[in-house]
This record gives sequence, structure tokens and C-alpha cells, in this order.
Amino acid sequence: MDTRHYRVRYSGQLVEGVSPAQLSANLKELGFTDSQIDSLLSGRSATIKKGLPRTQAEIYRARLKVAGLLVELEVEDEAPAADVAPAGGSVRFEAREPSREQSTEPSLPRRLEPVKFTGIGSEFFGIWIVNILLIVLTLGFYAPWAKVRTNQYFYGHTEVAGASFQYLADPWVIFRGRLVALAALILWMVVSNFWAMGALILLLLFIPLVPWIVIRALKFNAVNSAWRNVRFDFQGGYGQAFMAIYIWPLLAVLSLLLALPYSLFKLHGFVVNNMRFGTMPFRFKASGTDYYVFFFRVIGVLVGFVLLSLLVSSLHGALAIITAAIGYLALFGYFLAGLTNLIMNSTVLGLHGFESTLGKRRMVWIYLTNSLFIVLTLGLFTPWAKVRMAAYRASCTQVQVYGDLDSFVAAETQRASAIGQELGEAFDVGIPVI
Repeated sequence: MDTRHYRVRYSGQLVEGVSPAQLSANLKELGFTDSQIDSLLSGRSATIKKGLPRTQAEIYRARLKVAGLLVELEVEDEAPAADVAPAGGSVRFEAREPSREQSTEPSLPRRLEPVKFTGIGSEFFGIWIVNILLIVLTLGFYAPWAKVRTNQYFYGHTEVAGASFQYLADPWVIFRGRLVALAALILWMVVSNFWAMGALILLLLFIPLVPWIVIRALKFNAVNSAWRNVRFDFQGGYGQAFMAIYIWPLLAVLSLLLALPYSLFKLHGFVVNNMRFGTMPFRFKASGTDYYVFFFRVIGVLVGFVLLSLLVSSLHGALAIITAAIGYLALFGYFLAGLTNLIMNSTVLGLHGFESTLGKRRMVWIYLTNSLFIVLTLGLFTPWAKVRMAAYRASCTQVQVYGDLDSFVAAETQRASAIGQELGEAFDVGIPVI
């Protein structure tokens, strides 16, 4: 057993691609003060922490790397006092270079935990058909309960490391949120029938509310999702949401869609970077360049199908419609698989990462066959289609676990107990963001 103590040492190196503004924001979330951040950004060498056992020092190094800071571990000659660094995770800077031996200890053990989905189409069919019948009989009022039952089934049959996810939403909360949305819609329709200017005023008043509504919807879905009894959370701010929903899409339109990949990158970054597991924040490591490369590939596929449709239409007009329909489904499957892989592979949680290997051809095939069977069965194949897609997604997803996962979850269980107090502030109106 390694009984030596280590110091975490910064020598002026940053992770490639991380901007100073992004690094500063990341370090603030880790508890660094403005003066400490300024000193680090100046490139001066600094000792960030002393007196750490090897495992804890590795955790510090990994977290700082996620933030954008490259540090080294150095062995101390003898264990210092327990309170070497100031309390609260602050940094102690040293002017001189230490003369102690630099550590070459290995990284924390890494393993891949597969995501498993154990749902069965025939089993979910019973839930699905009852939901449909009750929604029809109640003129749609049963929809919140149907949503909760559906989510509970899919969450409960999705497992990581032997533990399934939980969906904890109260359908009454969803019902009240949708009643508010329905009342607002009815009010707008009534006003529009009698006073066109009044309807326009109401619409203008509603526009600034959209970012707030999206934030509350994201928070509702997050805090009502849990794994090993640790709830997720969402802590996005209004300004960030306003930029992601209005400003970046507007710039995409003004640039004739040239900024569309960057707009989508900012939206996904807003969602992922503000998501939490307990108190641990997720981090989105993709770049705008990654999104442009992905979109260029999608455009290449689109151009290929357009040329194929033109060729087929010149030979037989009826076949052109079939080719266009197949092309649409193929492009949708290709886009969804590639985008999911990009998002998942760029997301980290503390030391842990995610790996998604959805096959684009396989996704296209599943979408094509699912759509065909749903049409041929007049919709009755829908439960099997959903289960089939969920099973394939899970089979292509793994969690990259570094170190002891049980200790990580136990620590988050202790730190995240206060999150449940905010449940009453959130609501759901059924708005999909991604």
C-alpha cells in the first residue's frame, strides 16, 4: 500500500482547446478565487494542494484536467500537517520550484460498465394500450399519468452497474403545469378572436417567458430522475437559456444557416454543462469544430440522396417518391446516431466518461423497419418499436468508470440530500429541448 503523500503541482500547461474564459468559469465552480485564477492564467508555477494520499491526488488531477488545467503529482519527503492548504479548497502558491522526486504513479483503474435495457415489447404493450384507451376516454386528461407510467417502465428497465434508473415525477404536478399551459393557450385564442392587437401583445409578453419555462421543464425532468437514490439536477440560468434559445438561433438565421452547427453546439453545451448528478456537474468537452465536421458529413449524405432521387425520377416518377421517403428516414437515422455519439462521447461526470457507438447504418435500418411495421399494423407495433430502439441504444452505450464507483455514489448521496427541497419549484409542460 502506498503510504506516501503527494502535492498537486501546476507548471503553466493548459488542456488544448480550452479558452481562458472557459477555464476561469470551470475553476470558479471548483472553488478557486479570482486572484488564484488570475495567477494560474498568468502561467506561473503553483502548488495547488499538499499532503494528499495517492488516490485523492489522482482525483484532484483528473478534476483539474476536466476543468482545463494540466497538473503533475510530486512525492513529498514526509507527510505534512493535515491543514497545509487553507480550508474551502483554496490554493496555496509557492514561488520556488520543489526539489522532490516527481511521481510516476499509474492512473486510477478504468473499466467499462455497459448500459443494459431489459424491457420486453409484449410487456410494454400492456402499459401502452391501457394508456391509449384511458387518454381517449378522459379526452386527454390522463396524459400525465400515461407519461409517468411510460417513463417509469423505461427508466426501471435501464441498468448501469446492476442498478436501474428511477423516474419519480408526480403526475399531478405535470397535470397542473399542463393546465396552466392550456389556460394560457385558451386565453390567447379568445383574445385573438376579438382583439388582434391584444393577441400580439400577449405573444410578445410570452416570448421572454420561454427561457424560464424551458429551464423549469429541464429541472423537473432532472430532479425527478435518479440512479442509486441520487437525483439529478439542472441549474441553468435565464441568461444562458435566452442565448441558447433566441440569440444563437437568430445568428444562425442571419448567417443563412452557416452558424447553425455552432448554435446547436451552444444549445447542447447549455444543457449538459448545467446538468448535475447530485452535486457533481457534467461537463461538455465538444467544440464548435466537432459540430461543423459532423454537419459537413450530414450534408454529404443529403446531397447523395438528392442526386439519387433526381436520377430515379428521370427513370420512373413514382419511384422518386419512395426514394425521397427512404432518404428522409435514412438521413434522420444518420443524423440522430451521429449526434447522439457526439454528445455522449463529449460528456464527462467528474472522473467518469461515456461512450456511445451507435451505428449509423443500423439506426437507419431500425428506423426504416420500425416505420414500415407501424404503418402495416396501423400503429400497434409502436410498443415493440420503442423497446427495440431503447434496447439498441443501451447496447451501444457504456460508462467509463475511473476508480471506485461505489465511493463516488456514496459521496454524492451525502452531498445531494438538499436537492429534493427544490422539487416544488419545477414543473413540466412537455417541452422537448434536444
